[in-house]
Amino acid sequence: MTVKACVVGATGYAGAELVRLLVQHPQVELTAITSHSYVGQPLEQVYPNFAKRIPLICEEEAIEPLVEQADVLFFALPHGHVAQKIDADLLTRTRVVDLGADFRLQSADVYEHWYGLAHPKPELLAQAIYGLPEWCREQIKKARLIANPGCYPTCSALAIAPLLQKGWIDPNSIIIDAKSGVTGAGRALALGHHFSECNESIKAYGVASHRHTPEIEQTLGNIANMPVTLNFTPHLVPMNRGILATIYANLTDSVTEQEVRQAYEAAYHAEPFVRLLPPGMLPETRWIKGSNYCDIAFRLDERTRRIIVVAAIDNLVKGAAGQAIQNMNLMLDLEETAGLEAIPLFPV
Repeated sequence: MTVKACVVGATGYAGAELVRLLVQHPQVELTAITSHSYVGQPLEQVYPNFAKRIPLICEEEAIEPLVEQADVLFFALPHGHVAQKIDADLLTRTRVVDLGADFRLQSADVYEHWYGLAHPKPELLAQAIYGLPEWCREQIKKARLIANPGCYPTCSALAIAPLLQKGWIDPNSIIIDAKSGVTGAGRALALGHHFSECNESIKAYGVASHRHTPEIEQTLGNIANMPVTLNFTPHLVPMNRGILATIYANLTDSVTEQEVRQAYEAAYHAEPFVRLLPPGMLPETRWIKGSNYCDIAFRLDERTRRIIVVAAIDNLVKGAAGQAIQNMNLMLDLEETAGLEAIPLFPV
């Protein structure tokens, strides 16, 4: 089986990473790519790492012609754009994986509150499936529209979902302290992302206001089957890619370290891209770069009766393009790991 795929928005960091992974997928033919800024230019001129590998020219973002040549359309665009470009009729003719935020939140009102604009297609929200394979696999298999999770929500949800599912932590005590490399902010020019502005520094941003907060709360609330209210504070660190999340929560039961480990093993032992690290090891971003893995470890603080969970992902792979391909594989009944089995790069 050969899957025909198109990438809309192929010249951003997530879009380019998606292209890189798709052309190495054994069952995918990349038929077209689009770009807002580089129409008519060969992709290898925008990203010379693709020289002699991808002869495609960046096309305009005309969706209808793409539908005729795609089993799946990947959208790597900012929020507000994808929902304007698709409708129910399009979803009967092709499948869509949206790497943006338009379909992640189940409520149009919540979307408007956090993103500052009315949702362009609220009637499609009920049709969208949240694409976190480890917790939504069966729904993904039947989907026509996938809301690919955000990078911070992916790392955070995978890290503590087993604890919430067990009822072992207070859902209103969760504090997420997360750090991301600069590619998480996209490729558009911004003063705060210039080398001299962010090098040799670390800063918090979006404090008590980051748009991934309701997505994390919604995801964890659905898994726990109860409301979850948490504090989420992201930080920008001067590295290219990677996310490290350190998560704190109050324990509600007198669980042992062995019981917690058994809960994580029960949740993730069969998951191809979640690695529970052995006792004594903690995740580092350098050990997951370029891969679709999420590394997780935990510590019990007996003195404070809190648990601390640490997780790491590559924001461009498991946090974006890799997870999008994992979702495609599930939707099209391909091997879930196809095209995603690369060992993390080191050193990089």
